[in-house]
Amino acid sequence: MSDAVQPALQYVDEHREQFLEELKDLIRIPSISTLPKHRKDMRRAARFVADQLTAIGLRKVRLIKTAGHPLVYGEWLDAPGKPTALLYGHYDVQPVDPLALWESPPFEPTIRGDNLYARGAVDDKGQMFAIVKALEALMRTGGTLPLNVRVLIEGEEEAGGESIEHYVVEHPERLGCDVALIVDTGIPAPDVPSITYGVRGIIYAEIEARGAKRDLHSGEFGGIAPNAIHALAVVLAGLKDARGHIHIPGLYDKMRPATEEERRMWARNPADMPAIWKREMGLDVLPGEPEYDPIERNCARPTFEVHGIIGGFTGDGAKTVIPAEVRAKVSLRLVPDQRPKAVFKLLERRVQELCPPGVTMTVTEIHGGDAVVVPLDNVYIRAAERAVEQEWGKAPVFERSGGSIPIGALFDRVLGVPVVFLGAGLPDDNIHAPNEKFHLPYFYRDIRQILRFLHLVGNDPAIAARPNVSAQRRGTTRRASTASSADGANGAAASRRVRTPAGKKA
Repeated sequence: MSDAVQPALQYVDEHREQFLEELKDLIRIPSISTLPKHRKDMRRAARFVADQLTAIGLRKVRLIKTAGHPLVYGEWLDAPGKPTALLYGHYDVQPVDPLALWESPPFEPTIRGDNLYARGAVDDKGQMFAIVKALEALMRTGGTLPLNVRVLIEGEEEAGGESIEHYVVEHPERLGCDVALIVDTGIPAPDVPSITYGVRGIIYAEIEARGAKRDLHSGEFGGIAPNAIHALAVVLAGLKDARGHIHIPGLYDKMRPATEEERRMWARNPADMPAIWKREMGLDVLPGEPEYDPIERNCARPTFEVHGIIGGFTGDGAKTVIPAEVRAKVSLRLVPDQRPKAVFKLLERRVQELCPPGVTMTVTEIHGGDAVVVPLDNVYIRAAERAVEQEWGKAPVFERSGGSIPIGALFDRVLGVPVVFLGAGLPDDNIHAPNEKFHLPYFYRDIRQILRFLHLVGNDPAIAARPNVSAQRRGTTRRASTASSADGANGAAASRRVRTPAGKKA
C-alpha cells in the first residue's frame, strides 16, 4: 500500500467523532421523499449535503432543480490526465411506519452498543456520507485528489428516481466519467466484505379492482354482486402460486439465466446465507421455487410480491359490506434482459385474463428500472477488489444483489462506463423497516474503502494507460442517450392506466 494514502486514513481515524456528529445532524432531517409534507425537509437535506461538498473544496457545487426533489452536484476536475470517477448516493429515506415498533425516535439518531439507530442510518445517508468524508480526508491531507471526481446525489431513490433519470438522459455530457461508484449496497455477513456486481430491476405497480358503483349490503346483494376484494385475491393468486412460480406468460422467456460460473462463485461465499436469512426472518424454511437454490432465487430470478391491500372494512366490530373498490400495491423484481416496459405489458395482459366477470381492473405503473450485471474483468472492479482487501485484510466475495438500484443500469446504459457497487451494510440493518441501523465500525470502514478505491484508481498504471473514456465520450453520449430515451428502455415512472375491456363487466 502506497504511503501516500496513509495521512488520509489517519485523518479518518482522528475525526471519527466529528464525522459521526455530522452524520447525526443529516439524519435528523426527515427527508422522506414519498411524502409531500416533507418537501421542505428534502431541500434542507440537499442543502446540507451541498454545504458539506463546498466546505471540503469541491467546485461548482449546486442544487439542480428538477420536477421533483433537487439533485446535489459538485466536481473537482483538477487532475489532468487522470481518470474521472462519478460518485453517487442518495439523501432521501423511506417512511417510518409503523412508528410504534421503533425503540427510539426514527429521526433522533441513537447509539446502542456499536450501532447507530435511525431512519436513513445505512440506507443511504450513512453510506452516501462516507463518500463525502472520504473526499474530505483526501482533500484535507493532500490539498488535492488523486483523480477527477463528479459527485451526484439524488433525493428520489426511494420514490422511483424519475428526476435523476431525466437528468442523466438529457445531460450525459455533464457527467463525463470513466467509472461510476455507487455506495448503496452491503455485505453478506459480519467480517465478510463483498463487492456487488449486479442488481435486479424493478416494476412497482398498483392494481385497482372496481365492482359495483357503491358498497353493498352482503345480505341483500350477496350471491349476485361482484366482490372487489375477492376478485383481487383471485387475480393475485393467479399471478403467483404457492410454490413461488410466477404465472405471467412470457415472463421467463425474457430473462438471462445465471451462469454456472456465477453459481460456483456464489458457492465460495464463506457465509451460510440460507441460515442467515432464516435467522433474520425467524423461519425454518425459505419459500420459493424449489428447483432453484435459495441464493439464486434471492438475486438471479424474477419475483412477484404484494406489498399492501387497501379497501373494504377494517375497523373494530362487524360491517357486512361487499366492497366496491380495492387496491393492491405490487412489484416485480427483474433480472437482465427483462425490460420494465415489456414486462409491464405482460402484467397488464395477465391481470386482464384473470379478472372475474363484473369487475373492472386498472393497472398503474408507479416506477421501474432495469437490472444490470457488470462484467468482472475490468480494471475498476479489480481496483475495488484491491481496495476492499487492503481495508478488511481479506479478499471480498462477489455477489449479485436481490435489491434494485436503477441508477446503476442507467449509468451503464447512458454513460457506458463500468459501474462499481461498494457498501458496508449488514443483512440485519433493517433497511426500510423500524429500527434501521448502521454498524458504526463499518461506517468508518466504508469511508476507508472508498478512500482506498479512489487512491488506487488515480494511481493504477493499468488505468492510466487506458484512453480517457470521459473525454472520448463527450461527442457520443448525447446521441446514445437520445436513442435510449426514444426506445423507452428504462421504463421509469410511466404512471399510465390501462383498463380491462368493458366486456369483462357482467
